Amino acid sequence: MGMIAFVVRLKSRAHFILQGKTGANAAAFIGAAERRKRDARQRLTILIAGFAVMYLAIGARLVQYGTAEPIVAGSIHFGDNAVASRPDILDRNGELLATDINTVSLYAEPRRIVDADEVVEKLATVLHDLDWGETYKKLRSGSAFQWLRRQLTPRQQSDILALGLPGIGFRPEKRRFYPGGVSASHIVGHVNIDNLGLAGMERYIDQQGYADLRAAGLTNDTRLEPVRLSIDVRVQHIVREVAARAMKDYQAEAAGAVILDVETGEVIAMASVPDYDPNQPSRTLPDGTVDKEYEKGWFNRISNATFEMGSTFKSFTLAMGLDAEKITLNSVVDASRPIHMGGFTIRDFKGKNRPLTIPEVFQYSSNIGTAAVADKVGIEGHREFLTRLGLLSKMETEMPGVAMPTQPKTWKKINSVTISFGHGVATTPLQTAAAAAALINGGSLINPTFLPRSKDQAASISRAVIKEKTSADMRYLYTWNGLKGSGRAAQVEGFNVGGKTGTADKVINGRYASDINFNAFVAGFPMDKPKFVVLTIIDAPKTGVHGGRTAASTAAPMTKEIIARTAALLGVMPRFGSEDSQELLVNY
Repeated sequence: MGMIAFVVRLKSRAHFILQGKTGANAAAFIGAAERRKRDARQRLTILIAGFAVMYLAIGARLVQYGTAEPIVAGSIHFGDNAVASRPDILDRNGELLATDINTVSLYAEPRRIVDADEVVEKLATVLHDLDWGETYKKLRSGSAFQWLRRQLTPRQQSDILALGLPGIGFRPEKRRFYPGGVSASHIVGHVNIDNLGLAGMERYIDQQGYADLRAAGLTNDTRLEPVRLSIDVRVQHIVREVAARAMKDYQAEAAGAVILDVETGEVIAMASVPDYDPNQPSRTLPDGTVDKEYEKGWFNRISNATFEMGSTFKSFTLAMGLDAEKITLNSVVDASRPIHMGGFTIRDFKGKNRPLTIPEVFQYSSNIGTAAVADKVGIEGHREFLTRLGLLSKMETEMPGVAMPTQPKTWKKINSVTISFGHGVATTPLQTAAAAAALINGGSLINPTFLPRSKDQAASISRAVIKEKTSADMRYLYTWNGLKGSGRAAQVEGFNVGGKTGTADKVINGRYASDINFNAFVAGFPMDKPKFVVLTIIDAPKTGVHGGRTAASTAAPMTKEIIARTAALLGVMPRFGSEDSQELLVNY
């Protein structure tokens, strides 16, 4: 109260002083007061104007942020091709093998994240396997854009939307879906997280220009024309099932099979196990590392690997001798004693120790007799013939990653001898099947294809590699072995199956292992007019039918089951008895 009274007294005294002023002194006093008031008003006006300009700038900036495109649109540098469609993949009958489905992916704009801890905690309630540390690091990065999770389910998207998290958004994407799962994984292949083909026919599609169009932004969400393959998904499922069961039952490292149309070169089915699910091309272990064992299933042993095909090569050696007219089906070769050459001794597995006719050489799978035929043709003729059949060069087909055959740098006599019965040259099972098809289809080599091909189209690209008479002789030999030799294990009543087994010692660290086999069986049916070649392989089996480990006990039974279950689907009907005989049916 004392202070207030003091201020009142001062104001009253100033008033009395002002009243006492007269003349120039009073005017000066009043002018100074007015100037102070005017200056104060100016300063206040400037201050208000400054605040007004500042708030107008902030308001304009907020309006700009509200109407501008999200930062994410310019930060990931995808155009419309980010949701571009891939063409569907169909089998020869129009059954779906691969298609696109719409999905969304979760992203964050770290610059707009207010509380990274809260965002991580809430996202973890929906994404239970969320990496807290990595996600927190992304949210605190201060960048414009970060992927948090690709390809969410609709339920996950709905639950995250319900969390109402600022700075979190979704981007529409495409996800590849394979209805058949593992069935045709090595043929169809798979794509990566960005829907780009990595393997199989998916990669082939990209190599035909799709990847370039997408990179240039010339693709969109419009459905593309489907890509139809030559395979029959019904047959494919059976072939894969047989290979998988054989691998398990025979305790083998791997197994596989292929069916080839001998008139068109179309691959009707091809399977290699172990395989993988293209819907999940890789798997993560509980400790967060990638499952390398699972990824080994990517390896396609039918077209992407080479093997010494063993005694199946005797088919080509005898065909070579017949085509060069060095032998006939009536020829006899001496197989009475082993061959000693270059420090090696070549003997028969179960030798007859006597001269053999050519059908007997094939029937008993005589290494000595086959080597004698190769010697009649000569080293250069031998190499030229295998080259003519496409067994020494890289196979031409649509499947990416086809392996290159291996052969000696310099062919010597010992090389020609061992190659004659399937040791010393490694080829892919698929090109072995294609070469075998040429032996029985009249002599025309047709590159295998995974796309539909008519007989006329095949005729325009095929090339004659052996005489028609040689092909007829080979059909006889295959039939003979199917009835009397190792091919009996693959015989299916009514389908006239002919073929040749191949049991090769497996190469381990550059040396042949006497107790580990790589087995194969190549067959044609029906042999009176061949339509299909079936080739089966099984790698390092520990057992087989009746405990045997040879091809006759492993690969041949696989071929038998495949033909028995697929022949009707392939349009081959069984025939019993002679076509010339007429059965009289009497109704009693």
